[in-house]
Amino acid sequence: MTATLSDPSRGSANKIFEYQSVDTSGKRTRGKVNAPNTGAAIQILRQQGVVPLSVTPAGTGLKTEISLPGLGSRTTLRDLSVFSRQFATMTSSGMSLLRCLSVLEEQTSRASLRKALTEARVDVEGGTPLSDALGRHPKVFPTLMVALVRAGEAGGFLDDALERVAINFEKDDALRGKIKGALTYPVIVLAFALLMVAGVLIFIVPVFENMFRQLGGTLPAPTQVIVTASHSLIWSGPLSVGVIVVGTVVVKRLLATRPGFRLAFDRLKLRMPVVGKLVSKIAISRFTRNLGTLLGAGVPVLQALSVVGATTGSAVVTTALLDVERGVRDGAPMSSRISQHPVFPQMVAQMIEVGEESGQISQMLDKIADFYDREVDTAAEALTASIEPIMVLLMGVIVGAMVICLYLPMFTIYQNIQGAQ
Repeated sequence: MTATLSDPSRGSANKIFEYQSVDTSGKRTRGKVNAPNTGAAIQILRQQGVVPLSVTPAGTGLKTEISLPGLGSRTTLRDLSVFSRQFATMTSSGMSLLRCLSVLEEQTSRASLRKALTEARVDVEGGTPLSDALGRHPKVFPTLMVALVRAGEAGGFLDDALERVAINFEKDDALRGKIKGALTYPVIVLAFALLMVAGVLIFIVPVFENMFRQLGGTLPAPTQVIVTASHSLIWSGPLSVGVIVVGTVVVKRLLATRPGFRLAFDRLKLRMPVVGKLVSKIAISRFTRNLGTLLGAGVPVLQALSVVGATTGSAVVTTALLDVERGVRDGAPMSSRISQHPVFPQMVAQMIEVGEESGQISQMLDKIADFYDREVDTAAEALTASIEPIMVLLMGVIVGAMVICLYLPMFTIYQNIQGAQ
């Protein structure tokens, strides 16, 4: 079914949006809506008593945040945040749980998410609670999401819990985006440097080698090293790539299977200049954001601490939180235990203490997370600013060294000629 809706209050500034929606009975509708912007279009659809699944500017084919994105099979934070927001909108509109799962299953293009939703819907039909059904797919639905859904089921505010999930994942996704943005420049420069070195060894060095051979004489040691590298590149290049790939796989496996190795590795990261501060701030931001979200949704503090320990991305913070959890179980305030671990700045412990005393620990944790999100921005900019001159210097050293090595034989040949005269 298709329909055309409009916002009569601002006709001259309106644009046309194509939409897909579903009503409380599960009936799907396609159509167009006139509105000033995407948010207004979504509001018009909600006023008509339907749940918008996707809203797209007519003729562009570009999906907005309300549609499930992605063409691959791996479920991302972006997928989960949009899925949670859609789920929250549907449940708050009065749609049955099974109908919501069915619509979301049809809507998503992620193979892994669709498969998990299909199995979850079957489990819910069989009488399994939604949180348990989602918990059977830990590779798709994180523990944090399952815990929030379970709290929402128990408290009767599932739509609010799903909205919290969406907000949390959106902020975590934005945080990861900042880190990737900070690392993009050095990775590109390093890749370009490697390609340049390979190009010189493959195409330029052989030309100089033939010229030197015709002129006679012995090559200087630095030039001979480059010539040897050029000859061996056909096997040393693939070997180097293979060693890097195998080494990366081995390290990742050790990090996943050896807790002691992971702890030592994460401690090393925290000691690194510039990078260590960035890693620490990211871990604290995730810890406070996730803990605040769980406590705000009514999850018991011990269960919340157990869940967030695995979401920080740092084994050092996870180990500290295990001690905090034991202390809280014994009756100690969370802030007093946190203050005993150097990985947490004293400001964090003091603000949590204020939150405990005022009964607003969830709001205080959110404020700490917002503060550290801004600190991550600053640290990422500092990292980029410090890496840029290093990469430029590295490029200069590489180019300069190769030029010198290639021109050294010229001086030797010239000296031989002078001596012969």
